[in-house]
Amino acid sequence: MLTFEGNLLVRAFGAAGADLLFPVGILIAMLVSVHVLLNQRDAGTAMGWMGLTWLSPFVGGALYALFGVNRVNRRAREVRHDGFAPRRDDDAPALPASCPQLAPLAQAGARITGRALLAGNEVEVLRCGDEAYPVMLDAIRGARRSVALATYILRDDAAGGAFIDALIAAKGRGVQVRVLIDGIGSGYFYSAAYHRLSRSRVPVGRFMHSPLPWRMPFLNLRTHMKVLVADGQVGFAGGLNIGAENVLAGGPRHPVRDTHFRLRGPAVGQLVEAFAMDWSFVKGEELSGEAWFPALDAAGPDAGRVVTSGPDADIQKTEFLILEAVGRACRSVRIQTPYFLPDERLVTALALASLRGVAVDVVVPVRNNHFFMDWALRANVGPLLWHGCRIWLDAPPFDHSKLMVVDDVWCLIGSANWDARSFRLNFELNVEIYSSALARQLTEMMAAREGVPLTADMLDARSLPVRLRDAAVRLLLPYL
Repeated sequence: MLTFEGNLLVRAFGAAGADLLFPVGILIAMLVSVHVLLNQRDAGTAMGWMGLTWLSPFVGGALYALFGVNRVNRRAREVRHDGFAPRRDDDAPALPASCPQLAPLAQAGARITGRALLAGNEVEVLRCGDEAYPVMLDAIRGARRSVALATYILRDDAAGGAFIDALIAAKGRGVQVRVLIDGIGSGYFYSAAYHRLSRSRVPVGRFMHSPLPWRMPFLNLRTHMKVLVADGQVGFAGGLNIGAENVLAGGPRHPVRDTHFRLRGPAVGQLVEAFAMDWSFVKGEELSGEAWFPALDAAGPDAGRVVTSGPDADIQKTEFLILEAVGRACRSVRIQTPYFLPDERLVTALALASLRGVAVDVVVPVRNNHFFMDWALRANVGPLLWHGCRIWLDAPPFDHSKLMVVDDVWCLIGSANWDARSFRLNFELNVEIYSSALARQLTEMMAAREGVPLTADMLDARSLPVRLRDAAVRLLLPYL
């Protein structure tokens, strides 16, 4: 211990000063070791932190305090308000006769999420801002009692500006409007959308926005969900942010394809409930009454349930549900995601599904909007390819859709990517839908995006420097 660090201390404080600091270093290493042993579940991570701290107590202790202490759970547990505890209901409605093997998944979903699987929903697919924005704007402009909007990105540009105008107009005609935007995604140093809404006296909150570094504003505890509900009756959810880059007809410089969904029926009430929990945390106001929670009649044939996840009481709920769905699959698992960095548990589940004869297909962009994600992916997916899973590279423009279909019936749509940030750090909102018709539509969409296959030979053809680069970036998988 104190080899390199000790030399620095001797130079800085002299031999006598270094001798005095030596027991301080021992104490720091002991305290870090105790905290690691009690709080770090991953053995490799625990050994790494302890080894670093015993070799270099001051540097290792400082790094552990900044990056190793799980403030995420501690801080995030304050987010969920007891007044909005989700309802428990293990009784699922009748599922399609074609998927009896998924009945245990429906029951597990109730226990994982704490929400009932509700029958009587209608789900409509909306592609990109070209299809989704006009319908969403019509819902805001037609609202008479309430509008709830939560989004990671809201820009004050040609596309987002129309939403801001519609929200301001709704407030002006007496509609209860509440807007929640992320404190980073919609601009950390300056958010034009937030300030314009505030100037117009529209109630708006910035989720986890703070200039204080110990509250981790730059990386963690982001609200990544995208939800719009008008009059508590028509809801929208999916992966679509609000900005001009999502309108392909406008010819943006960096176009983004995406998929959003309009929902009607009882599941819309769960969307409002999820919004209300976060609004209560950010603004201290509890939403209640018929304006927000009206009685909802059946609107379609689909059973659905909202799945919230985040680094609080909801931690890993989306990941657990996906693991259960993959484990129940008998015929097929189809996935589309912009960021595909599954951990070892998910890799193993997908590989085992393929080994038992399930067709596993994953669609990812051929070129990511974050180049290091491509590097990490190629260092991470070898076991999937070796065990028969297929990974397809989707040609530009970049597709931000997050879709999953199991056995041509079970669908998962929403905001979560396949990475540790979405599964464990972000606050995400997804919706599981049991619908053969929706599954068929999503499957056709994903099949159309299956471009060039990524093969094991392509991974093997990488040069040694490229392999080393990719493997090094993969070590950052828990933080990407």
